[in-house]
Amino acid sequence: MFIIEDELKKLPGKPGVYLMHGEKDEIIYVGKAISLKNRVRQYFQPSRNRGAKIDQMVTHITRFEYIVTDSELEALVLECNLIKEHRPKYNTMLMDDKSYPFIKVTTGEAYPRIMMARQMKKDKSKYFGPYTSVTAVKDTIELIRKLYRLRSCNRILPRDIGKERCCLYHHIKQCDAPCQGYISQEKYRESVDEVLKFLGGNYDKILKDLEKKMQEASDDLEFEKAIEYRELLHSVKQIAQKQKITDTGGEDRDIVALAREHEDAVVQVFFIRNGRLIGRDHFYLRIAQGDENAEILSSFIKQFYAGTPYIPGELMLPVEPEEREILEAWLGEKRGHKVHFRIPKKGEKEKLVELAAKNAKMVLEKDKERIKREEGRTIGAVKEIEKLLDLNNLVRMEAYDISNTNGFASVGSMIVYERGKPKRNDYRKFHIKGVQGADDYASMREVLTRRFRHGLEEQKSGKELGSFNVFPDLIMMDGGKGQVNIALEVLDELHISIPVCGMVKDDHHRTRGLYYQNIEIPIDRNSEGFRLITRVQDEAHRFAIEFHRKLRSQGQVHSILDDIPGIGPARRKALMRTFASLDEIKNAEVEDLKKIPSMDEKSAKSVYNFFRGSEMEDTETTRMEEQ
Repeated sequence: MFIIEDELKKLPGKPGVYLMHGEKDEIIYVGKAISLKNRVRQYFQPSRNRGAKIDQMVTHITRFEYIVTDSELEALVLECNLIKEHRPKYNTMLMDDKSYPFIKVTTGEAYPRIMMARQMKKDKSKYFGPYTSVTAVKDTIELIRKLYRLRSCNRILPRDIGKERCCLYHHIKQCDAPCQGYISQEKYRESVDEVLKFLGGNYDKILKDLEKKMQEASDDLEFEKAIEYRELLHSVKQIAQKQKITDTGGEDRDIVALAREHEDAVVQVFFIRNGRLIGRDHFYLRIAQGDENAEILSSFIKQFYAGTPYIPGELMLPVEPEEREILEAWLGEKRGHKVHFRIPKKGEKEKLVELAAKNAKMVLEKDKERIKREEGRTIGAVKEIEKLLDLNNLVRMEAYDISNTNGFASVGSMIVYERGKPKRNDYRKFHIKGVQGADDYASMREVLTRRFRHGLEEQKSGKELGSFNVFPDLIMMDGGKGQVNIALEVLDELHISIPVCGMVKDDHHRTRGLYYQNIEIPIDRNSEGFRLITRVQDEAHRFAIEFHRKLRSQGQVHSILDDIPGIGPARRKALMRTFASLDEIKNAEVEDLKKIPSMDEKSAKSVYNFFRGSEMEDTETTRMEEQ
């Protein structure tokens, strides 16, 4: 039996992390301390200044546990990970889980490429961002292709120069085709340097060049070219306009401010890179009325920057956050250089923070009702499922489905919902390897065994959160008793304890209820919980069947090409790289087929005759009859 008074006496005076447990042993709060003994004892001593939220939390604590660390910084890192994993009820929680794209230029390569990247890696590439819109990244990359003609392909140059035909981008004048040797490395590098300047915010040169080219084309009566340059000029001006807010420092910094009302808060972040605003975004937080702004900002910084791949050298804030020194040290360690918090009191920098705060307030006022509706659709729906199944702190749900055609191209899908929203970064696909024919039960056993065995291995190796090692609070199977029992057997074999329910359908293939602990539980069809279960079930099915269809279509193409005499794996691969579809291969002439790397006249005729041999025979017969 856990007696709090006795356990308080055993606490060490060392740094670490403590976890408070509620009536059903769920984790309701995670905190860190320089001295565990002093910090944890404070919760159980009378105090007028600790706030209503803490007073309420203390009444629900049934036990606590702690983890000793070597330093306060190590405790902070562990606290961030545990909050992200458990999402405790009484911690200030960031409701959004966003990731941002970057533009990547592979400057470490002989002929650098430009592409979108989701993560910043420690390689020789240069990264620009973060951008708050995938569309903005794609539009910018397309514009750069039109202006500077950088490649995006995966060919290894100069090794692969001349080995394959150039791609579509060269034909539409968006690539100078270094893969064919059409541009020297020195000339190509000049274009790369201009791209780096452009992405760094230097637009003056390209604007002047485009205006000059537009005027020259107009003077030469080449109006189509003039229109093309005019459109490019307009696109560059649009990008420059979006980055109009600047500061004079020319540095990388994030401007962070908040607005709050009752238990809702919005944090606005302006992302400034090289002194230019490249994007902004807002984030919703779940707070308590007694929370101080300094505490809210501290919680936001921990949760947001724990997951972002790039950290600027400075954060500008309206107030000093709690634990400022340790937060600066933690961010500095993640960045590899010092990070400084600035709280401006006057001048342009203060105005920028005020502007961010005004934006946060506008978002909060505009989205107040939408947030409540969204909470009903997501968090409210999750609470209904919690109540139906008598569960606590249901954050992460995983659903599984199997798809095949009479056992061919059999695949499994794993989808993830967190707090009632799909978390697509955590979706996983499985090729069924050890099952012959259409056996959904055996296929599901394989998928679940691989998923959780992989997760256990990752946990043992200490891999960071965000992959297989994060286990769900509930497993949802697409089916009833049979599928649920398969899941329970796999978990039992691996000594894992996770609740499992089945999403049962009626004779019309519509969701009917949940099968849980040997009982089918009916659900109100008009409830948000029912709608969420239906969305989860439909999403698992969609994800599985799309993967299956993709594999099935690839399998059909491969099997047809494999039947052509003289076409082995290398030539088959070359054909599929060169042509976009099977129809294009069928319609290709012998001369076109001969030009493909690894193909000769004999193999080209073999492909041509395979698809159109009957046509040739018919033509010859007709000619003989005419003669």
